[in-house]
Formats: sequence, structure tokens, C-alpha cells
Amino acid sequence: METQQSVLSPGGSDAESIATLSWIMFGSATAIFLGVLLVTAFAHFGGETLRRRLASHEFIFYAGIAFPVVTLAALLTYGLMLTGARVMATEAGALRIEITGEQWWWRVRYPTAEVVTANEIRIPAGRQVEIKLSSADVIHSFWVPALAGKVDMIPGVVNLIRLRAGKTGTYRGQCAEYCGGPHALMAFHVIALEAREFDAWLVKQQQPAATASTPAQKQGANLFMSTGCNGCHAIRGTLATGTIGPDLTHVGGRVSIAAATLPNDAQSFGHWIRGNQHIKPNNRMPPFGILSDRELAALGAYLEGLQ
Repeated sequence: METQQSVLSPGGSDAESIATLSWIMFGSATAIFLGVLLVTAFAHFGGETLRRRLASHEFIFYAGIAFPVVTLAALLTYGLMLTGARVMATEAGALRIEITGEQWWWRVRYPTAEVVTANEIRIPAGRQVEIKLSSADVIHSFWVPALAGKVDMIPGVVNLIRLRAGKTGTYRGQCAEYCGGPHALMAFHVIALEAREFDAWLVKQQQPAATASTPAQKQGANLFMSTGCNGCHAIRGTLATGTIGPDLTHVGGRVSIAAATLPNDAQSFGHWIRGNQHIKPNNRMPPFGILSDRELAALGAYLEGLQ
């Protein structure tokens, strides 16, 4: 799993353009900085003739005015050409996804398939993806450094980003706009799959939740309904129809929980249910300290089984 978040490790064509521009900027800035140091050294320690030339009006004009103007204009022009070429129209076969930023997690919807998930975005590698971005509360910012630039998510506004993963793999994304307390824990994963694998995943996501089979899972399912979890969360195929929190229909099949904060296993579910305010302070879910270890284990087993 890719945990590095760096524009210098591109995994898609858009990110490659950004990485190229970044290296050019770094290289140009380094060369200019070294040039300034060299001129400064000559001005302090050079001979009288050299120092007189450095103080001339011609040198000041060409080195202090003309060179910066030409250099900055060239960098700006190249940057606009490079990034402007990536502003492409939506392709006919593009996958459309809608993502809503909420404190502090991500609601992900595939409108064509009528699939809703959370904190994890699965896409087919090599295919253009058009994502509509919005916010349900405050300003967030959607950023997957290895795939594309960042785009703000503003309440009442729908912004658009198009990206394409050049290869299969898991790419980590992050909210890049401070949005309150545990902002740093508002992350997500983009998982690029082969086309057939993605299609199979999408079909599976359209199915209702798996039925509890083991005694522990059955106990967990009953607890989920009786303790109020169903008031905030939805599990399709059951009486749980809440919309306040993430859809948990297939939560057991995700790579992490709590917006990429904890690994996805029964123990982590128990930790989150009991101590979520300690893990991610001020989130909207109340802690369930009244549940026993056995009950938490049963809930964890049930949720982990929702593949």
C-alpha cells in the first residue's frame, strides 16, 4: 500500500506534469540562488575592476531587471502550457464519481451504479475519472499527490477534477485544507484496479450486505440495531438506514476505517466504537463505553464480515 504523499512520485499523467514543473522550478531556483551567491562573493572579494562592473548600471539592468523578467515569464509560460494541456474535456467512457467532504471523512458515491461507500475510492487504471467535489459543512480540499493537483471543496459549490491512474496500486490522499480539530486524520485511499477487477467490485458493491452467519456476527448484528448504530449508519438489506455517518454495507472490504486512521479488522472496530473521541476528537459519533469487551468483539466480528 502506498503511504507516501508526494508530488515527486507520480502515478498518473496529470501528476507527472506537476512533478516535471516542480523539478524545473527546483532546478531554476537552485541555479538562481547559486548565481546570487557567486555575484555576492565577487562583490565582496573580487578585484576593483570586477566590482566596478558589478556596480554598473548595465549589470544592474540586465541582471537585476531583464533576467528576472525573462526567467519568470519563461517559467510562467511553460507552466501554463504544461498544466493547460492537462485541462481536458470529459471523455465519453469516463467514470463519474461524486465525493462529499464531511468532518472528518469522505462520502463517496458512484451515481451510475447507485453505490455509496466511504473513505475509499476505487477506480479502473488507465481510464479517465471525473469527480464532482462538494462539502457538507466547512471548506475541505481533495488531494491525491500521486495522481493530480488539489481542488477545494466548498459548501454550496460543486467543483470538478479529472484524473487518471497510469497503473494499478493504492494511492493515499489527504484533506489539504484545515477543517477543524482532527483535520490531519481526514485521509483516504484511491485504489486503481484492472478494468475487470473494478467491474466485479462495482457489481459486488451493488449487492445488499452479507448476512451474519456465526454466533458472534449474529450477536453483533443485533447489537448494531439495538444500540442505535442504525440511526446514523446504513447497511443495505437491513433495517439500518441512517445517513448521518458512513454507509457500512460493505465496510469489511475496505482497507482501513475512520478515514484511513485505523486498519480494518475486528479489533480496530472495537477500539473505534469505544474510544472514537480519543482517536479522532470532536467527531460526531458518540463513544460507546457502556459496551462490554465481548459485545465490542461481537460488533467487530459483524462489521468485519460485511465484505
